[in-house]
Amino acid sequence: MNINQATDYGFRAVLYLAHKDSQEWVDAQTISEHEAIPIRFLLKIMPCLTKAGIVKSHRGVRGGYALARQPQDISLLDVIEAIEGPIYLNRCLEDEAHCSKQSAPACPIHRTLSDIQDQLVLELSRRTFAQMMQ
Repeated sequence: MNINQATDYGFRAVLYLAHKDSQEWVDAQTISEHEAIPIRFLLKIMPCLTKAGIVKSHRGVRGGYALARQPQDISLLDVIEAIEGPIYLNRCLEDEAHCSKQSAPACPIHRTLSDIQDQLVLELSRRTFAQMMQ
């Protein structure tokens, strides 16, 4: 598994907003400059975070972005899934029909990777932005 650049930028944008008051709207340009995220890239990421209910957006002169939830209620997993979708270490874990051996549930490799994936997802869901702010 490799977290892509968009997700890394998503982490940084959410952490930046976590340090702001939930009623403070921050424009994309400010986030971009403070977090060294190319503005065009940021403007593609923020709708994903908004759709997932992590960030809220407001148009207009005093518009921008703010967190839609408290930092303790947003995990690394939330951001990853908002930008990249669910985590699958192997294609057979997404859909057993992808197993070229046609034995996914009984396959020791499948079971082992499934256990590892479950632990990874659990750990990512436990790590919140409130923890990272400390």
